[in-house]
Amino acid sequence: MNPGEPELDPPFEVVEPVGQRSNVVLSSPHSGDVYPDRFIASARLDRQSLRRSEDAFVDSLFRGGVDCGAPLLRARFPRAFLDVNREPYELDPRMFDGRLPPFANTRSPRVAGGLGTIARVVGEAQEIYARRLSVDEAIVRIDTLYKPYHARLRQLIEEAQHQHGTALLIDCHSMPSSIVSTNMGGTHDDKVRADVVLGDRYGTSCDRRVVDVAEATLKGFGYLVERNRPYAGGFITEHYGHPATHRHALQVEINRNLYMEERTLRPTAGFATLAGHLAEMVARLTTAMMTDTRVAAE
Repeated sequence: MNPGEPELDPPFEVVEPVGQRSNVVLSSPHSGDVYPDRFIASARLDRQSLRRSEDAFVDSLFRGGVDCGAPLLRARFPRAFLDVNREPYELDPRMFDGRLPPFANTRSPRVAGGLGTIARVVGEAQEIYARRLSVDEAIVRIDTLYKPYHARLRQLIEEAQHQHGTALLIDCHSMPSSIVSTNMGGTHDDKVRADVVLGDRYGTSCDRRVVDVAEATLKGFGYLVERNRPYAGGFITEHYGHPATHRHALQVEINRNLYMEERTLRPTAGFATLAGHLAEMVARLTTAMMTDTRVAAE
């Protein structure tokens, strides 16, 4: 671990199930809430403002899935410090002193929006840093945080598939309540607020029957569920989801208004109810993945 960031040792944790493991793996890459002192000192924003990009409490929301046999990988570092749901080197050259490596992706839409592997902005396009960073600083974050996180995630997926023949990664996220999706009618009057968005990269990262189980479970609890609008899944979903090789990945985005007060970042009375419903979703997905031989064999 980078000795300059002692607060991030360890940089992530795995909550392991007791007893039999399922072939479901949970990942919470954006719920980290440990902000290194050196990072705070380099920012032009205060800690509360930096937390606007954080998927606060999402790791706790999905904690019940561990009781279903699914290991939960959760980052301790915040998304504003390093985003593992990006390519390893999606970097904005305007943020750094010195020349980036030639293999860096400096032209992706995410970089253009200020949301690369090392973000330039949070919230409503608020600039994070008061100064440019060194290229070496970026490389250290990637080497000590990004690469170990993905190495551990790959290991968990491989272990699940080795034991069961197939694996399902559930990538756990939250979204601001201001995000609006549109019904099929497409008019202003048809706009609704989605409670949950299921992202399967438009059917390419996860078998449709698996997504059907997640959607039916959540709708059964009364939630408004959208698929791929406005979130189809990020780098993790796309990178690890390959149904042809029996590896499936599904991104789940939860409306923050369901479980917390967004301004103060405090859980609300709805937290426990939602957590219970998500645990039931994981349980049903576990059963589906273990018993539907078509998903495992095709």
